[in-house]
Amino acid sequence: MIQTETAPTWPGDWLRGVLELCVLGMLADGPTYGYAIAQRLAEAGLGVVKGGTLYPLLTRLETEELVEATWRAGDGGPGRKFFELTARGRAELARREVLWAEFIIRTRRLLPTSRDPLDAHQQNYLEK
Repeated sequence: MIQTETAPTWPGDWLRGVLELCVLGMLADGPTYGYAIAQRLAEAGLGVVKGGTLYPLLTRLETEELVEATWRAGDGGPGRKFFELTARGRAELARREVLWAEFIIRTRRLLPTSRDPLDAHQQNYLEK
C-alpha cells in the first residue's frame, strides 16, 4: 500500500496544470517507469494519478523529444518502459521552473491570506 501525506482533494484542473512539470522534475532524478512516477506523486500528497492520465502525458513528452523511453527487463517479471529526460527536456524543465516560481509569486499576491511581504529571494527575482 502507498503511504501518502495527508492532503486535501486537489481540484482536478490544478493537478492537470502541474502534472507535466512534476513529471519532468521527477525524471531529473534519473530514469524511472510510469508506475513509480504514479507512486511518487501519491506519496508527495498529490493524489492518485491514473494510468489513463499519466501514460498519454509520458507519450506526449516523448513525442516532443523531452523524454526518451527504453524497455528494460523486469526483475522476475515483465519488462518495464523507462523514461529519461533528454537534453532538450532538461532545458525545458529549467525554463518551466523559472516560470513556475514567477507564477507562484504572482498568484500569491492576489490571495488575501498570502499577502505577506516577499522574502529576499522572491523580491530579487521580481526585480530582474
